[in-house]
Order: sequence, then C-alpha cells, then structure tokens
Amino acid sequence: MATDEELLARSGYDASAFEPLVERHSRALHGYFARRAPGAADDLLAEAWLRAYAGRGTYDAARGPVRAWLFGVARNVLAAHWRGQERSGAPVALAGETSSDPWHAVDRRLDAAAVAPLMRRTLAELPTVERELLLLIAWEQLSPTEAAAVVGVPAGTARSRLHRARTRLRAALGPSAPLSLTGDLA
Repeated sequence: MATDEELLARSGYDASAFEPLVERHSRALHGYFARRAPGAADDLLAEAWLRAYAGRGTYDAARGPVRAWLFGVARNVLAAHWRGQERSGAPVALAGETSSDPWHAVDRRLDAAAVAPLMRRTLAELPTVERELLLLIAWEQLSPTEAAAVVGVPAGTARSRLHRARTRLRAALGPSAPLSLTGDLA
C-alpha cells in the first residue's frame, strides 16, 4: 500500500493516484468541517479537495505529513468561508450544536451541557492559533507536531501555546468541571 506522500507525488503525473487520498482522509476532513460549520460541511469538503488537488504541487514534505497539509488546506477553506459569512452579515458559529450520541452517554452529555456555554465562551476568547491547536488535537486527533504544521508554527511554539490554552480552559472551568472534560485535554 502506497503512503500518502507517494500517492501525492504520483498524482502529479497520474491523476488517479489522488483518489486513495480522498478515500483515506475525507471522513476526518468532513468531521473537521462538520464541527465548525455544520450546515456547510459537504460544500467545504468538496472545496477543500478541489484546492488540494489544484495545489498538490505545493506540498512540501519538510513541513509535515500529507495529513497535516490536507488539514491546512481545510483550515484555509474554512477561513475563507467564515470571511464570506462575515461579509454577508451572517452569524459565524464556533461549532455546531448537533449531536447523535447514544443513550449510554446521557450522563456525560448532561455534564458537558452544563459547562458548554462557559467552554464556548472561553474557547472564543483564546487567541485564534491557541484555539485552533487545541481543537485540532482534541477533535481531529492530530498530534501536536501535525497541528503545528497545520497552523504554520514550529512544534515547540505549538506545544507552549497548547499548554497555555489548556491552562486557561481548566482555570475557566474550575474544579467542578466534569473530569472527562478536563481529562480529555491533558
């Protein structure tokens, strides 16, 4: 099985080599969009793949793996979407409110719902890069190094900003916050 890097390189002369990348990463990228712009996730995913295909020659392996590059493309697509929303006067949400959790998670959802407004407010108050690093790691399961490549900062800088973001979030949530919420961020 070819690596992402091999497929991306081969797609420069064989367009069909790009298809496995779409199959491997569409679910994760769609989740990224669905959590940030739920009503537009499908369109944003399509736009991200168009931009990734068009810009596949710009990938630089020295800056990180293909997966991180794809999330960087997705981040740029999302930023363009939000800029368009702001220009049109439409409200811009940090994340969607939809959920399809199974019933066995009701208690956890209730705990999370109790602190959700405070968490949303605290996340919104974080500097953009800190918030994006935190969400890329917590929601998208990227490593700190991959998240650093997505936002375009050195890995060490990402780690220190991530630490600051986690510290602010824990301080805002306080000792009564559900353990699962603060534990997930450790």
